[in-house]
Amino acid sequence: MAYINGKLTKKLVENLGPGRYGDGGGLYLVVDPSGARRWIVRVTVKGQKNRKGAPLRTDFGLGGADIVTLNQARERALEYRRMAKQGLNPRFNAQREIPTFEEIAQLVHIERMPTWKNAKHGQQWLNTLRDYAFPKIGRMPVDSIGQPEVLMCLSPIWTDKHETAKRLSQRIKIVLDVAKSKGFRDGENPVTAIKDAGVLPKVTKKPKHHAAMHWQDVPAFFADLRGRDAMAAKALMFTCLTGSRTSEVLGMRWAEVDLNARLWTVPAERMKGDVEHRVPLTDAMIEILEPLLALKSEVVFEGQKRHNPLSNMSMLMLLRRMKVEGVTVHGFRSTFRDWASEAANAPREVAEMSLAHRVGNDVERAYARSDLLDRRRVLMERWSQFVTSSEGEIVRIA
Repeated sequence: MAYINGKLTKKLVENLGPGRYGDGGGLYLVVDPSGARRWIVRVTVKGQKNRKGAPLRTDFGLGGADIVTLNQARERALEYRRMAKQGLNPRFNAQREIPTFEEIAQLVHIERMPTWKNAKHGQQWLNTLRDYAFPKIGRMPVDSIGQPEVLMCLSPIWTDKHETAKRLSQRIKIVLDVAKSKGFRDGENPVTAIKDAGVLPKVTKKPKHHAAMHWQDVPAFFADLRGRDAMAAKALMFTCLTGSRTSEVLGMRWAEVDLNARLWTVPAERMKGDVEHRVPLTDAMIEILEPLLALKSEVVFEGQKRHNPLSNMSMLMLLRRMKVEGVTVHGFRSTFRDWASEAANAPREVAEMSLAHRVGNDVERAYARSDLLDRRRVLMERWSQFVTSSEGEIVRIA
């Protein structure tokens, strides 16, 4: 490891590469190959000997440099040296400064930043804690948070905002687990204890349904869309035909499309279930896509800004302009599912996989590795024929 002597600065602490760097007075910054930064202080305890009879010289950890600032490290190092000079072993006499819940939460957010799907998802993770945990326990030392403090955060929203409360519970648990791994807490995580004891009341989840158009009305609606030139109309037509989610369609890039193979492959990071999904392209779908190639954009459904997709609200606003009330864009997935069951008599697993739903339990999925692409291609072709037909002909699938 590299060594330097002399006073460190805040900038050096943040930017030095792997090594061990002295600040003077026995204080060192240690930068691991992984990039983790921590403080240690080396002291010689007066009047105490090691096993070999030599003066007792010991290194003590002062915490990570992401939590303990340079000035704080210097103050703690001075405290340790004073104790050692008096013959007191810092291991048994030092008062360790415990970070607050909010400090650890901010640290977790930064450390996990590379794992977020996108910046918005990462910010939502922190915002939940900011709104419901920080006002109550944010300034508390992380080692003093137990079941009463966690309940203070969860109880007020447990029934009225149950989904938010569950996410909050998971995020508090993560923060406290990280605090324990860094040596700032002991014992069982209070979130786990609350769950195991059944302290909070059981909340029956009410299913949320997206308003959907009756499948019998889709051909007439699609014919109206065909007469519109707006990009939002083309995106909505494609959404209807594929049964895909809004985010999947609007985030669609030409790099995902193989017109020769008649296939659109949505990468796992853009799927709700984090699993790659292949969408068979029908004649009607390709008829929408091919003219858009002339735009030479990176995205398929380009918005007002070059190489950027339409806004999330574009298709919904188009529905409103068309005076189509009580219907959501997401609802077309339900429309397709109803048609597949009631009109096409499609096998359940084929219809569900067409919507990128998980079918069966973990064991069944382990053995059923096929995504039924060929069978789904037949179903989607029949759906396209129905949607684009003037009479809305019903086609059954064997």
